[in-house]
Amino acid sequence: MHDQTWMTFPLLEALPAFKHRFTLRHPTIEVDAERAEVVERLWAWHRSQAEEMGFSPNELCIAEQVHGKGVAVVSAIQKGPIPAVDGIITATPGLIIGIYVADCGAIYLADPKTGACGVLHSGKKGSELGIAAEGIRLMGEHFGSRPEDIRVQLAPCIRPPAYEVDFANQIRESCLAAGILPEHYADCGICTSTDLSRYYSYRIEKGRTGRMLALLGRLA
Repeated sequence: MHDQTWMTFPLLEALPAFKHRFTLRHPTIEVDAERAEVVERLWAWHRSQAEEMGFSPNELCIAEQVHGKGVAVVSAIQKGPIPAVDGIITATPGLIIGIYVADCGAIYLADPKTGACGVLHSGKKGSELGIAAEGIRLMGEHFGSRPEDIRVQLAPCIRPPAYEVDFANQIRESCLAAGILPEHYADCGICTSTDLSRYYSYRIEKGRTGRMLALLGRLA
């Protein structure tokens, strides 16, 4: 399901306690600029997406994103991007968490048993470092989530032959090795390089482009 500027995924739609969205290319916001500038230009629109989903835009938590495997455990709103992490997990209803991507993989984690959820930024580096497995481990450690209960969704990302590394496959293998059931793992299969009217692509647009935003939360 989607309109022209966002999409959702069937695996997560089947979990009524959670709300999610993956924003696409905005038709009128100019993004021929560096990352900090385009994120600033998109910020008001991205906050409005959270509000449309039923959350307070003031409750949107985002990560700094440094291409590592650090994952923040969040129970209350954070002011500004959470430093030095590429993922966020929470079990607090009313909070909405977000990860920016423009070719890298956005991974959604949702546990309908405990109500815990997470979003992770996993490109070439994060996938090598195993951020997906780290997010799954921390959901277990902090919220009692069992891997067999967690649903995992991979959003549109760049893939071969447009990119030399198949990190989408690495992410899937990492999740299954961490105990995610195959039937609880979904990959939309979309390559962000294939349709610049719909997606931002860092590789194709040589770094000067916008960012999609993966949003996830549980309403209070």
